[in-house]
Amino acid sequence: MIALGVWAVPLQLGVALYTLMSLRERRTDRTIGAAAILVVAITVFSVGGIDFGPGAARVVFLIAAALLGDSIGSRRAYVREIEEKADRLERERESEMQRAGAEEQSRIARELHDIVAHALSVIVVQAGAADDVFDADPLQARTAIRAIDAAARSALADLRRVLGLLQDPADYNPQPGFEQLDGLIDQVRATGINVSLEYEGAPQPLSAAVQLSVFRIVQEALTNSLKHGAPEHVTIRICYGETLEIEIRDDGTGGADQDTGGKGLVGMRERAALLGGVLTAGPIPEGGYRVATRIPIGNQA
Repeated sequence: MIALGVWAVPLQLGVALYTLMSLRERRTDRTIGAAAILVVAITVFSVGGIDFGPGAARVVFLIAAALLGDSIGSRRAYVREIEEKADRLERERESEMQRAGAEEQSRIARELHDIVAHALSVIVVQAGAADDVFDADPLQARTAIRAIDAAARSALADLRRVLGLLQDPADYNPQPGFEQLDGLIDQVRATGINVSLEYEGAPQPLSAAVQLSVFRIVQEALTNSLKHGAPEHVTIRICYGETLEIEIRDDGTGGADQDTGGKGLVGMRERAALLGGVLTAGPIPEGGYRVATRIPIGNQA
């Protein structure tokens, strides 16, 4: 039409160029638009019968339509990118919330397992002892019943702390640590098992996380001894050095059963791993079962 001199208004081509540049569905769209404008300009200025002024105005009109479409396309692409980024951040936030929720559930599950399993093991052993001596020695049966009561009350207090059931923050007990080890050992001793606690090395200040993990590892190891090992003696050794070493050794017969135990052993390994440590567990050649963990402290942490 331009070559024939009948192109009055470049409206159709302007709309086409605007649409092409604004959609920008392919990387070649800009090249195609620029090529179209170049062909039109060559035609306008090479064909006779078209004045330079009107021809240049038509070419400028096409360039303006293309630039407007490119601007609109850039804005649409920017808005789309912002929306995609917002969607991505929202998905990441939801994923992070789910991950945090899963970690919290796992933490609570480990706490509940350690608390309930230990308390129930003590209660079962003491209840059996009370039943055995109830008629022959009521005084000893009463002692066992009192141990059951103490274990149940302690477990209930721990459950309230873990689940956050208490309304007054002042009623919460501190997280278990080394100071509570004696009470834990007394509960096991009340079942008739001889438990000894040995410290080696110069004591060092430990974080609350380390103390809690050590307490739970010792608690779970003692629980496994009660449930599976039927030992007469359990030795707990805590050694301070470049790393904190904890060893729980019993002389029971339930080593194989303890190896097949479920979440208890997994939970102990997870607690050690979260602090950068390692935990090993298994039967020992001379008889009995051994749980040993090594946790970095001080400069090694």
